[in-house]
Amino acid sequence: MCPAESRVEADAIVVGAGPAGATTAAYLAERGVHTVLLEKAEFPRDKVCGDGLTPRAVKQLLRLGVDTAGWARNKGLRVHGGRVEPFELDWPSLGEYPPYGLVRRRRDFDRLLADKAVANGADLRQRVCATGPITVDGRIVGVEATGADGERSVAYRAPVVVAADGNSSRLAVSMGLAKRADRPMGVAARAYFASPRADDDYMESWLELWDGKAGESNLLPGYGWVFGMGDGTCNVGVGMLNSSAAFGRTNYRDLLKTWLRNTPPEWGLTPDNQLGPIGSAALPMCFNRQPAYRDGLLLVGDAGGMVSPFNGEGIAYAMEAGEFAADAIADAKFRGFGSPAAERALLAYPQRLKAEWGGYFRLGQIFTELIGKPAIMRACTRYGLPRPVLMRFTMKLLAHLYDTSGGDWMDKAITALAKAVPKV
Repeated sequence: MCPAESRVEADAIVVGAGPAGATTAAYLAERGVHTVLLEKAEFPRDKVCGDGLTPRAVKQLLRLGVDTAGWARNKGLRVHGGRVEPFELDWPSLGEYPPYGLVRRRRDFDRLLADKAVANGADLRQRVCATGPITVDGRIVGVEATGADGERSVAYRAPVVVAADGNSSRLAVSMGLAKRADRPMGVAARAYFASPRADDDYMESWLELWDGKAGESNLLPGYGWVFGMGDGTCNVGVGMLNSSAAFGRTNYRDLLKTWLRNTPPEWGLTPDNQLGPIGSAALPMCFNRQPAYRDGLLLVGDAGGMVSPFNGEGIAYAMEAGEFAADAIADAKFRGFGSPAAERALLAYPQRLKAEWGGYFRLGQIFTELIGKPAIMRACTRYGLPRPVLMRFTMKLLAHLYDTSGGDWMDKAITALAKAVPKV
């Protein structure tokens, strides 16, 4: 930024340049909205994540116009649980989604999305930390931010501000938007390993974790994954939901180490092959911070609790919400910022979120409560997984991959269920 700057004017300020913020900024700029995107770090930078992208996330990348040539592809999930041999489930063949998933490190992924926002015309400011909102009569009209030196403050002002600053979202908290305790929450821990499994064309998921031989040792809480990165490494991690009795009382890094000590030696998931430290992060689910719009502030991604309770996926929803938010803001600009008509356009954003995902997230909330009971989880893995038709249905439900218009009986059944339950 220019040393003389003390005030920057825009149509929209987006705080946080992760997948949620960068996607929002890219769509805003594409729609002719003058957008400033603030990122407290400098690219490339890392984030704790599984790095696996389902076809739902791939669809968003294609919509945004991100070139994914050369990315590591996968054709489905390999699920371990209930028996010695795993179950291989290809991604469903659907009209609304591509038939493949991708894997990409967040260090590269986030930078590519930020580059797309810049290419579309957004003004990216790196190493700029938003320190608090600027308000007039209770409405946010910008943010105060400091540069890399931590001393000089700049006022970034705009009629609307987007909080895409993650789970803790200091900006949302400062505007009185607190988390809801009645929504699911997850925690995940992951590390990278040099491994011969790096080129696996299935993403692997473990529904049961053991501290020794499967079925003959102690069953550990939580779930696990191994995602081949296609570059000689694997992203390996464990997660847990707050519906588990062990949530909050478990050292997740130790849990990962205990599980990995008992994986086959030929996988190479040993301390000697570990690349970098174990990282952990929270997974805020089911719109655990609401409303997603109030007094000029829109919440996108983790800031608004937009993580699936079924599978812990957040990137697809962050990107979808980014487009929804951009639509609302662009509409508000066209109607005239500050007018009653513009406010109605902005209020349509949370309504659209609930219309799109509210019923599905409610189903997920019920799901997390059920699998938090060990007896039910054991019954699901032992008696449900071996049934191919049930597994295909479960794959569509858990991955949120079904055609909402037409489709087979499974698609119609899930769509009907999501419409029938109350929205979160």
